[in-house]
Amino acid sequence: MTQLTQEQSSAVQAAEETPFRLVDPNTNTEYVLIRAEVYERVRHLFDDPVADSFLAQMESAFAAGWDDPALDVYNDLDPRRA
Repeated sequence: MTQLTQEQSSAVQAAEETPFRLVDPNTNTEYVLIRAEVYERVRHLFDDPVADSFLAQMESAFAAGWDDPALDVYNDLDPRRA
């Protein structure tokens, strides 16, 4: 883990703005620094909810027996299939 320099730590402590914004002078890329406990509360917002939902749906379907080969006969009853 990278530690803040004393200068950076002082700047964070003195900042009235939260979250604290930083700029990389080499690339002009802007970063936002937030406390770890704040990040832990909001990190789920950055996760892919569709992928998580799909996995949960598949687990639920398999637990209900939808992967049973005996149910494949119902695919033949689908009028949209040729």
